[in-house]
Amino acid sequence: MRIGPKILLVGAIPIAIAAVIAVAAWMLLGQADRARQGAVLAGAFYRNLSLAVAARDDYVKARPDERIKHLSEFASFAQQAQNDMNALISFAGDRAQQSKIDESRDALSLFMRRMAEYVQATDRNDLAAASMAERAASLIALTDQARARQHASNQDIMASLTDRDRKVRFAREIVDKAQELITGIDAVELHFARAPQDQKTGDYQLTRLMQIANELSKLLKEAGRTNSAEELPALVASYDAAIRASGGKPTEASKKLTDWSDRLLKVHSSERRKLHDEVAELLTYSVQANEIDQATQNIAIETLKLGQSTTKALTDRDQDETNRILQQSNNLSRRVASLPISPLIQSEMVDAIDQWRNALSGTEDALSTQNQMISDMDRSATSLLDRARDLNDDFTRFANSISDWVRSILIAGAAIGVLAGAILAIVVARSITQPLGSLKTRMMELANDPFAGPVAEGDRRDELGEMARAANFFVTEIGRREHALRRAKERADTALADLRQTQDDLIQYEKLASLGQLVAGVAHEINTPVGIALTTATSMSSEAKEFGDAAASGRLLRSEFERFVARIKEGTQLLQTNLNRAAELVYSFKQVAVDQTSGERRTFPLDSWLNELLTSLGPVLRKTGHEVKIECREGLTMDTYPGALAQVVTNLVMNAVSHAYDEDQAGHMVLRVEEQRSGWLRMTFKDDGRGIPPENHERIFEPFFTTGRAHGSTGLGLHIVYNLVTNSLQGRIDLESDVGKGTTFIIDLPKSVADAAPQKHFATA
Repeated sequence: MRIGPKILLVGAIPIAIAAVIAVAAWMLLGQADRARQGAVLAGAFYRNLSLAVAARDDYVKARPDERIKHLSEFASFAQQAQNDMNALISFAGDRAQQSKIDESRDALSLFMRRMAEYVQATDRNDLAAASMAERAASLIALTDQARARQHASNQDIMASLTDRDRKVRFAREIVDKAQELITGIDAVELHFARAPQDQKTGDYQLTRLMQIANELSKLLKEAGRTNSAEELPALVASYDAAIRASGGKPTEASKKLTDWSDRLLKVHSSERRKLHDEVAELLTYSVQANEIDQATQNIAIETLKLGQSTTKALTDRDQDETNRILQQSNNLSRRVASLPISPLIQSEMVDAIDQWRNALSGTEDALSTQNQMISDMDRSATSLLDRARDLNDDFTRFANSISDWVRSILIAGAAIGVLAGAILAIVVARSITQPLGSLKTRMMELANDPFAGPVAEGDRRDELGEMARAANFFVTEIGRREHALRRAKERADTALADLRQTQDDLIQYEKLASLGQLVAGVAHEINTPVGIALTTATSMSSEAKEFGDAAASGRLLRSEFERFVARIKEGTQLLQTNLNRAAELVYSFKQVAVDQTSGERRTFPLDSWLNELLTSLGPVLRKTGHEVKIECREGLTMDTYPGALAQVVTNLVMNAVSHAYDEDQAGHMVLRVEEQRSGWLRMTFKDDGRGIPPENHERIFEPFFTTGRAHGSTGLGLHIVYNLVTNSLQGRIDLESDVGKGTTFIIDLPKSVADAAPQKHFATA
């Protein structure tokens, strides 16, 4: 028998047992599901009824403007509870449950009717409260009207007080100045009586008297006494002339001025006393008016408090508080009746209070009715909740009992199915595992020796025989493919060696091309000082011959001798300068060339070494008009491979010259060296050229990648830089560039490289 029918047999018996169990369980679960649906409906009825009771409580406690929302919630929850009861009838299992459902429906209907009656009673009570609020608002408006009239009266009193105060001030000042005038007259007459010869003091006393008279005249004008103000200067002038003419003796003018002053003093003294009495009387009126205003304000405040207390008492349905408010309103009516205010306003205020008290008295019966309704609804709600809880418990117990039956059937059936399936599975497993074990052993032998021969089980007619025949084919195919893979590997190794050799040749060519460009530039640069030196030497030779001929003929003048010496000095200085320049160029080129070709490691001062390298690159830079600035601390040394470092700097400069600028553009480049953490340097090379597009940043160090291939660029310059930095110099290199803002290469290098020779082959970036 094949493996498939065997496995089918193992699974068929347990499946048949499971099917029988499933049919029985399905029938029982249908009943359990029906019971659970009834329990769910009973629970929903309990929940919706609880929410309806809560909405009723919120309605009872809410303010009148918020009750509509809570009433709507109550109606919604109550209707849902009624729908739950109607649906629950179809799930009743016996007459007892049917009876409980009918009783709950009737109780819910009664609860909803009583709620409707309570809503009507509440609406009537709200109308009464609104009416009382209108009466209270009317009383407050009347109070405000009485206060407004009292304020107008107070303003009149204050205006009178201000006028009387001004008059009192003028009367007091006039009396004081009149007193000073009389005193001045006495002082003048006393002086002339005692010392008539002291003219100076007499003039002073008369001038002082005139000044007092002028001040008094000004006060009289301000007080409205125009005639007296105009009469006083004339009297004083007559007095002055008479007293001077008589030598201080009393005259008719003295008598007139004295009598006028006495009359003025008496008149204004009497007026001041009268004004004082009027001010005192006005102050008394003002105090009484303020007391009336304060009493009116207190009544308005007490009215507001009574209105708030009434609203709270009606909301809380507190009859005791309502009786207390009625007593307070009776006291308020008596206080209003005792106020000295307008009789018309006083009468309206008393009527408003009486109407408000009558409306409040009519709410006592309504409050009692509402409290009774709430008590009845609370008892109905408690009974309804108890019935809903009992229904939920009945349906839940019935569903749990069916679940216990289903659980017992499933356990027994599962035990029978597992036992039968286990016995059959053991028998079938033995008929499969023994041939598989033999096949596994043979496969392991073939794994060690693919040529050990075919698997013996290939003559079987079942799935194991098919596996054995497939294994034989697999082993044969593996052997054939292994030979093919070995041949392909040998060809790949040969191609890789050729590729590495080609890469080394291209890199060496790039280095030689860079060095050749350097040689051409240095040779061109050396030609200038050598040519100048040669021309100078030729000229000096010609002048020396002429000088020798003149000396031999004996016609040598002193001026010619001095001119010859000066020319020789100038020529030797010119020769020395140009030959030194040529020697420096040769030395710089020699040092750079030796470093690039030898590849040896040494310790060197970085600042002078960079200047020498820049000198060797000078011809190229001057030809293109570019400028390179070096910023490096003096005395900074490195122990590394100068040839590799020179090639890095040279390639960066040449890359910027070739790609960063247009042909007619002169660029500015900066090579900055900064010390980092212990043992490391940061070399930053920055140009102000066109920059590198963002899509090329990740490919810039790849071999043969270039955007200037049309101009002869190979794309190896930055690839060589990357490999020299990361391999020979044991550092890191990074790139920052924005289009139109230039490019920056950031190179971090150790000041002293580890003990390892620079690598000949460059890894791909």
